[in-house]
This record gives sequence, structure tokens and C-alpha cells, in this order.
Amino acid sequence: MRYQDYVGKHIGGAVSGGLDSCTATAWLREQGVLPHCFTVDLGQPDETSLDDVAPRMRACGAVEAEIVDGKAALAAAGLQVIQAQARYEGSYWNTTGIALYVTTVLVLRELEKRSIEVLFHGATGRGNDQVRFQLATNMLAPRFQVYAPWRDPAFISRFGGRAEMLAYCQEHQLPVRATVEKPYSTDANFLGLTHEAGKLESLATPAVAVEPGMGVWAWDAPDEPEIVTIRWVEGAPVAIGGKDLPLVEVIEQANQIGGRNAVGIGVHVVENRFVGIKSRGVYEAPGMELLGQSYAYLLQLVLDRRARDVYEAISRQIATQIYQGYWYDLATTSALASLGPILSLMNGTIALRLYKGNVYFESAEDTPNSLYSADIASMERVGDFDHADSEGFLKVLGVSARNYADKQLEALDRDDVPAAAPGKPLVEAG
Repeated sequence: MRYQDYVGKHIGGAVSGGLDSCTATAWLREQGVLPHCFTVDLGQPDETSLDDVAPRMRACGAVEAEIVDGKAALAAAGLQVIQAQARYEGSYWNTTGIALYVTTVLVLRELEKRSIEVLFHGATGRGNDQVRFQLATNMLAPRFQVYAPWRDPAFISRFGGRAEMLAYCQEHQLPVRATVEKPYSTDANFLGLTHEAGKLESLATPAVAVEPGMGVWAWDAPDEPEIVTIRWVEGAPVAIGGKDLPLVEVIEQANQIGGRNAVGIGVHVVENRFVGIKSRGVYEAPGMELLGQSYAYLLQLVLDRRARDVYEAISRQIATQIYQGYWYDLATTSALASLGPILSLMNGTIALRLYKGNVYFESAEDTPNSLYSADIASMERVGDFDHADSEGFLKVLGVSARNYADKQLEALDRDDVPAAAPGKPLVEAG
């Protein structure tokens, strides 16, 4: 899509109020497009006041600029990520990805109120966010068009990077706060921060070059451990530190507690982007990590091995779906729904010991659906488990093991197993 298609037309943008947003809005208005700007309040830790964003966008040429409350919606989506333990490539909570889906649906609702059917955004042509904006819009409002200035040849030729955008904003006296010297970019919401680009593109730059925005590095954390309790009811955290709180406040408290103990701070990842390139980032998600590890300990008590196998497959699927833009499709909807029976069993209070970035299990109480029994698991002479019963169990397992030795082992020619004729011992007696 090109800006010429929208000259004289009203279009609606999902904007952050940063350099890209201000530049694109002003440039579009200069070309004769009529941009409406919407900023979703996601509890961005790096914004001193979102109230400043709307007047800033109007000063940059927006026909209107509004702030939309999205904290409750983001908290609900973040909880679903925790419930699925959906870490992308097994390493980090995709807080930016899940927040983008919340942003898209809330902005689309605002556009529908105004009969605007074109969404514009500031995601670049080499990242994942453009895919998420596009696919979420296509799935939720297929009649809408999506316009991305960073895929418009006219915009790209005018603005090669931050330096050109800053020069443009200074020339037009636009109220931007960015500077050329900013060493990296940050996407922020109250689930987490993602730092990338700039100096972080070089692997010679250490992760500690990032200044944490939601906590401290481990060496700056307190020298004494802190113990925190989290109570879960049907898969939702309803209390933290013994105090009942709504979900948004639970996450905010978890951010404070985790952050000051360096939990989930400075996670370094070189990830596989959906567009086919690798990207390096440093991530912060103290509350997600604290709540996520608490939930993981509860899962250990509730899931048997077959349920665990199913759960792990669902977890990997949902993590990939979030990353690749498919949060709203049938696969994700079905995968999330399939967790229902597990959620109903996730009840209990987990205590954690936090120390310099580490999370240790402290205790579990009030877990009525736990399969763990000290009596059954004990090596002492207690409970109903009779060690002698394992004799028959192992004889049954041995049938297939011996059959494998007779029919397949030699044919596989494994280097780590000495050769032996079928049915004969590997080591001769004497």
C-alpha cells in the first residue's frame, strides 16, 4: 500500500508517541492524509505520563488523538501466557508480542466507532510486529486495510533511519523527545520490556549495556533473600504476599518484588524471527517470571506424565503462535481451550525464595489437587506402596526389552555397544 491511496481519507493509527509515530503522523498529514492516533495504555514503565502523548500527536498533525485503557486486557492475555508457560524458543516471555494483539483489537474497536477502515502502524518491514498487526487485523476485521509507512517506498526513501527522522522533526518543530545518541530501542508495557537494535545489534556489546527499567541487575539486588507467597485459584493468581488483589495489581506487585530481586532481568536471546533472520535482544519481565515460576511449581504437583506430555506440546504451540502472528486463529483458540481441565485443578499457595535473580521453591500449601503424596513416595516403610510389587512390573517391561535385544540391537550397529550375536551376552564369563 502507498500513501497516495489515502490522500484525503481518514485512517487510524496505533501509535506509541515516540519518534517513529510522530514522524509518520506528521509526514502523512503533510501528504494530505487524515490520521487519527490511538495510544493504548499498557502501563508502559518508560512513560512518565501517557497524558503527554495525545497532545504530542495532535501537535504532529493528528486529526484526533486518544488514550485507550488496555491494562486489564493485557493482564488477562499475560495470564494466558503464564498458564500455557508459553516461552518462545524456551527462553523468554513474549511480552511485546502479546501486547501487540491487545493493542490491535482495542484500536480496531476505536476505528469501528468512527467508521474508519484503514489501520496504520509503525512496525518496520523486517520485524515480527508487522506480521502480528497484519494477521490480527485480517482475522478480526477482514474488511480493514493495513497501511505501514515503513513498507511504503516514498516513506522509506525519505527516512533512512533515526537521524533523518530527527532532522525532519526538528525542521518542523515537532515535540519529540528522542535523540540520535540513544543506544538501543525499547518496547515497553507492564508485562515487560524488550531492548534491541542500536548497539545491541553487535554481539560485542554485552547484555549489561542495557540499563534495567523494571528492576536491577543481580549484583545490585539485596544481599538477603526475600520470601513471597502466591495463591492460585483455578489457574489465576488471586493473592500475593498474603494480600488478595485484582489481577492487574497482582502483576504490578510481582513486578516490584521480582524486579528488586533481579528476577527476570536481563534475559539475553538471539532468536529466530518469523521473517527468516536472527535478532538479538535483552528482555525484562520480572512479574511474568515470578508468577510463571510459581505456576510451574504448581504444575509439577498436578500433572501426571501423560498430561505433562500433552501440556508441553500445547505450550510450545502457543508460544510459536504468539510469536508468528496467530494469537487469534483456530489453533490458538483450540489450544487455550484445551487447558481448561488443567486450570480447574490449579489451586494452591506456592512460596518462593528470591535471591539475586534466582527463584527457589520454598513450600506448597493448600494444594487439594496435587498428585504428590509423601507416604506413597517415601523410601521408608510407610504408605501403601510395596517395593516387592515392582518385581512383576519390571518383568512385564523386560519382555519388550529382551525382544529388542534379539531383533534390533545388532542391526542398529551402535558405536557405543560392543558387538554380540543375538541371544548371547556382550561380555563372556571368565
